[in-house]
Amino acid sequence: MPASTNGNREQLFVGLMSGTSVDGVDAVVVDFHDGRPQLRGHLHSPWPTPVRDQIKALAQPGANEIERLGKVDSLVADHFADAVKQLLAREEISPEQVRAIGSHGQTIRHHPDTTPSFTLQAGDPSRIAELTGITVIADFRRRDMAAGGEGAPLAPAFHAAVFHDPSEHRVVLNLGGIANITILPRDASTPVTGFDTGPANTLMDQWIMRCRKQSFDDKGEWAASGSVLPTLLNALLNDPYFSRLPPKSTGPEHFNLDWLERHLDDPASFRPADIQATLCALTSESVRRALQEHAPECQRLICCGGGTRNRTLMQQLKKGLEGISVKSSSNLGIDPDRIEAMAFAWLARQTLDGAPGNLPTVTGAGHPVILGGIYQA
Repeated sequence: MPASTNGNREQLFVGLMSGTSVDGVDAVVVDFHDGRPQLRGHLHSPWPTPVRDQIKALAQPGANEIERLGKVDSLVADHFADAVKQLLAREEISPEQVRAIGSHGQTIRHHPDTTPSFTLQAGDPSRIAELTGITVIADFRRRDMAAGGEGAPLAPAFHAAVFHDPSEHRVVLNLGGIANITILPRDASTPVTGFDTGPANTLMDQWIMRCRKQSFDDKGEWAASGSVLPTLLNALLNDPYFSRLPPKSTGPEHFNLDWLERHLDDPASFRPADIQATLCALTSESVRRALQEHAPECQRLICCGGGTRNRTLMQQLKKGLEGISVKSSSNLGIDPDRIEAMAFAWLARQTLDGAPGNLPTVTGAGHPVILGGIYQA
């Protein structure tokens, strides 16, 4: 789905992304002047702890939600806008040079399987536009849902635009809070497909925070210190989500510590490191099974997202996927930590150019749609 250029105007777009791990905002500047995305600059801005805590509290039902959501909506927008201003100042780019900001927002709830389905992201785009002086494209997921889709994953359209290769069958694996795959057949006439395979980092992050007050398992070293518990792993893999046929999407609303503890008769009877090792194995094994069932012709697995820094997870993937080249997207010249934010810069460009941003074969929508709302500067 190539988007057209727009005369001689600057083709600079900003992409903003904060995922389910709630570690911080990734901001990128992407140049599309020749039709291909070129990363001009990036910045990661960690969430202030009080804001992060408020976001995480809203991820589960609780009291006084509307009042709390209203405040978080503004706080998220302020942090997003500040990240944009810092990034542009560092790269010596003026707001007038940027055509638009593509803001994913911060997901608060994602329920594609309820009736009616709904998804909700915080980060008031009007406020971002006012604070930055740049047009903002936001609220991408709900239009896909209105067309009958899951509203996720949305990055596969971007993956197809930048990673397709007619010489080999590829799969892009994004290891964020949730893992999702994009299946890219060699033949461009074969539809691109993809779906959320299950948890990537979200359970490991939640468990290490509970046990060790750390936000993530650096390089997967804690998981490597434990032993996988086969009985627990099999019980976790028996969750109905893993056997559901795509299109499908999920989030921490489903895969959280309450879900984990329902599989633990007595959490105190397990070594915490062994549970972490098992959660890491859950990610790698659920990905392996998804590829085995839905992409058996895969020759190259292109990995991106924060999970690529988890050496234990990457080693497990390589071991479980013999015969498949498992590499970081950095081997193809794109930083694995920047791809999702770049995807939302690309989606903003699609929207302004009147081009669809979803893939119905991925999300299950009834037809391609132009995603997001436009908030003029």
